[in-house]
Amino acid sequence: MKVVAINGSPRKKWNTVTLLQESLNGAMTRGAETELIHLYDLKFKGCISCFACKTIDGPSYGRCIVKDGLTPILQKIENADVLILGSPIYFGTVTGEMSSFKERLFFPFYTYTDPPGSIFPRKIRTGFIYTLGATEELAKQRGFDKHIAFNELFMKLIFGDTETLCSYDTYQFEDYSKVFAPRWDPEKKAKRRAEIFPLDCAKAFEMGVSLTG
Repeated sequence: MKVVAINGSPRKKWNTVTLLQESLNGAMTRGAETELIHLYDLKFKGCISCFACKTIDGPSYGRCIVKDGLTPILQKIENADVLILGSPIYFGTVTGEMSSFKERLFFPFYTYTDPPGSIFPRKIRTGFIYTLGATEELAKQRGFDKHIAFNELFMKLIFGDTETLCSYDTYQFEDYSKVFAPRWDPEKKAKRRAEIFPLDCAKAFEMGVSLTG
């Protein structure tokens, strides 16, 4: 079994990556082959609205025709059994790189039918891990949950069963004294990092086990 994880965070050693790696660790207990890909290492753009993927009998029907750093990643996903995405929430949405990636990933398989459907060649299991500096209450007040639900809708539509994990009120900086962020209480953040984030890591591990079970 092949599991591909996509890191949409610009950081490679912080909350999002830690949770993604835990999910892969869980998958490995099931004997899965795993790969972690960092979007910020790649050179690519979002959808260019050329509609080559929608052109009937065209050479790229159902596939993105753009050739760039994302092309081999999209090919890996087509051959994967499990796909796990991970991103922090910036200004209410996933990062710009993750958003561009989603356009290129979803749109070629999304059909303009009523109701909309998918031409992805098979069903695979997927998961989406989010990290948020906001508390769960604040995230809901600001409508972040609607963005997360929208992503979940499309993951189900395109690929099939999906799971979602949100890690709220995350520890954002290595040293809060060096950053102007008076709204956050460093002691409360550190306490949550020590007590709650390990529980989120355990949930990510179980996600990896569940998706490969």
